[in-house]
Amino acid sequence: MNEIKTDFCIVGGGPAGLALALMLLRSGARVLVAERSLSLEREYRGEILQPGGLLLLDQLGVLEGAQNRGCFRHSKFRLVEGDRTQLDIDYRKLPEPYNYLLSIPQRHLLSELLDRCRAYEGFTLLAGGKASALREEGGAVRGILAKGPEGEFTVHSHCVIGADGRYSKIRRLADIEHERNDVFDFDVLWFKLPAPPPTDRDPDVQIFRYEGSPVIVYHSWPGSVQIGWTLPHKGYREVAKHGIEHVREEIARAVPPYAGLIRSGLTSLHDLTLLDVFAGAAKSWVRDGLVLAGDSAHTHSPLGAQGINLALQDAALLHPVLMESLRENTADAGFLRRYEDARRGDIDTVMRMQVMQAKGMFARGSGPAAVLRPLIGKLITKTPIGMKITRRIAYGPTPVRVRTDLFTTD
Repeated sequence: MNEIKTDFCIVGGGPAGLALALMLLRSGARVLVAERSLSLEREYRGEILQPGGLLLLDQLGVLEGAQNRGCFRHSKFRLVEGDRTQLDIDYRKLPEPYNYLLSIPQRHLLSELLDRCRAYEGFTLLAGGKASALREEGGAVRGILAKGPEGEFTVHSHCVIGADGRYSKIRRLADIEHERNDVFDFDVLWFKLPAPPPTDRDPDVQIFRYEGSPVIVYHSWPGSVQIGWTLPHKGYREVAKHGIEHVREEIARAVPPYAGLIRSGLTSLHDLTLLDVFAGAAKSWVRDGLVLAGDSAHTHSPLGAQGINLALQDAALLHPVLMESLRENTADAGFLRRYEDARRGDIDTVMRMQVMQAKGMFARGSGPAAVLRPLIGKLITKTPIGMKITRRIAYGPTPVRVRTDLFTTD
């Protein structure tokens, strides 16, 4: 059994885990990250970064490097219904320099974060490391037991951070109750097809409403288009039983501007990735010696491209709490709850906003949403209220900044 001592043990090497790791390392702490995947060459869904996330990455010193690995800037978010644009949000109206959406492969972002973490002597990565149990002393979590390609490990730490996603193993091991809420009436089938971006302008992030179900479309680095076809919640099995020909035609009918590309490029159901869309939240984000962050604590819809933004904001808010916890040599739940108390209200607000957005943009049929959609779209596009809403989506209910004053190294 290998023994490792560290200040902070982070389980999960996604945006929340690695961003938090780098913040802690730059503040002089020792950090171990246990990531169950052996490499970053795997499937990711979230690729869009809002301006608030760009700000945090820039303050952390990784935005330029991540962008240099390859990305696309998107100037607008548009809702198109038939031959009319019902909603046209221009991010260029926001203050520079973060006045755009960024489509960046998540492996580019994670690679940049990981390379920066590796520059610190106090950093340890357990690639392929799977947490099997929590290590406890007197009811408080003091590390994990993990298994990996190089054997079994006992990790001793001041605090464990569960950043291992919506189906968090750490959350289950800690016996923290998680409530799933099926408040969204759709799931999303994601797929990518080869397609060069426009050369005369920044591409847009768009939702198309023609016949059938709404479709999300945006360009993805280096030369493809990411398409998300919405379908009734839990309805994939019924759709898939008709075969790829039926699915392909349903998607092509739903997004005519890309129909030719879809008919020629979508050849198998295996090309599709199903995202089960639901909201969820842990009843508590903390235990003595343990705290949850990102999707482990709260799960969201892909609508509004909030996932990575929220993860980075969690990391930025948790960072100073953890550093003070280390200085004071206390990681009890009461102390760590400062982070949860400061964050949960904004998370609840984002959740409510996403439910309202989903009802407005993705509602089917000719009910009240169909009548109100063009009116609300005109209000948001043409009045100052629209910029207020855009800023809230871009930066969150309460803007967050990285506590760079705690950094002791570059």
